[in-house]
Amino acid sequence: MAIKRRATTFLALSMTTALLVAGCGGGGEDEAPAESELYKNPVTLTWWHNASQDGPGKTYWEKVAKDFNALHPTVTIEIEGIETNQLQRTRLPAALLSNDPPDIFQAWGGGEIREQVEADYLKDITEQVKDEVANIGSAVEIWQVDGKQYGLPYRMGIEGIWYNKDLFQQAGIAAPPTTFDELNDAVTKLKAINVIPIAVGAGDKWPAAHWWYNFALRACSVDTLRKASLENVFDDQCFVKAGQDLKTFIDTKPFQPNFIATPGQNDPTSANGLLANGKAAMELMGDWNKGTLDTVTEDQEALNKFIGWFPVPAIAGSAGDPKAALGGGDGFACAKNAPAECVEFLKYIVSPEVQKGYAETGTGLPVAKGAEDGVKDPALKSILEATTSATYVQLWLDTAFGSTVGNAMNDAIVAIFAGNGSPEKVVEAMKAAARK
Repeated sequence: MAIKRRATTFLALSMTTALLVAGCGGGGEDEAPAESELYKNPVTLTWWHNASQDGPGKTYWEKVAKDFNALHPTVTIEIEGIETNQLQRTRLPAALLSNDPPDIFQAWGGGEIREQVEADYLKDITEQVKDEVANIGSAVEIWQVDGKQYGLPYRMGIEGIWYNKDLFQQAGIAAPPTTFDELNDAVTKLKAINVIPIAVGAGDKWPAAHWWYNFALRACSVDTLRKASLENVFDDQCFVKAGQDLKTFIDTKPFQPNFIATPGQNDPTSANGLLANGKAAMELMGDWNKGTLDTVTEDQEALNKFIGWFPVPAIAGSAGDPKAALGGGDGFACAKNAPAECVEFLKYIVSPEVQKGYAETGTGLPVAKGAEDGVKDPALKSILEATTSATYVQLWLDTAFGSTVGNAMNDAIVAIFAGNGSPEKVVEAMKAAARK
């Protein structure tokens, strides 16, 4: 959506346990309705989420909707699962502009939610969700604008590299890399046994762009990233260096053939399909990836046996904090004119019992206190530990900078992958978009 905006928030979290363990109806009032006024009349809520593939995530959201309906028979929930890229960049912006949005929908927070608030698209839920905010903790700040709450997260965690332990062993890689020098060495060893070292879904742009984000995280100081996130200022040379480091890495040819056209997470031929089926050894992705791997694997037993995760390696001598991480989460927001039952359903989604059930699906890390026991998958436990120990967590840059800058940035980064971009053009694109 072409909305003039100023810069957004950043996520600099003191990683507390509270962070991780964690058509439209009428009535746009922000005040909480009296309990007696809720559930009196039949209401249909439309719900758009990004669990578009058949699997545990999609199945669980269907169960959540049915369970809520069983508790509140007057509320019917109509669900549509939409692939992330399509939902975030096409369907949702168009629906919001049309004034006929879904009642409850995926919200990524940061600059995107600020844009939506400035355009008057979202319901202020501050007064209704005080208890939920207290239970979740500081993660909720990503879904705040000027101190008011416009959405709630249900998942939060950092990004890292998912890998196939068996392929690492075959290549003679004794341990997950902790530095980029070690990662480059692992790439060489995997090539020597004719295994694709790293899968990337550049066809969907954002999975490729996340490599640049991580190089920026290593090249830029925390203060520089904070200023960029708050003010959309990209003058520091570290942003150019991020592109230079990315280009150097691409030149080592770590990715699969035709990576520029490969989708991120659609089917066995996508980037995560290559990892899930033992055709690639690594993939950079967030904590939700286990759930998407489950949907595209041809051998669930093998996947569960061999899949692992490690943090993005450090770069020796870089200005950035070597223990910093890129991260974020998923949440939901209610359209401004959605009925009051929408907020009640949002509160239900982030309740400890529902959050524990979400954790048990293995599709991501919950945010509510009391849900931590639901995290069973070893890789997800590794992410939970790494997120807790991270010294600084930067919100996904396209989310932190907002969609105007974020989309321009991602396009320019993918141009480097395609061989017709440059480190300087990425920064130029970001500055130009920030001026709009």
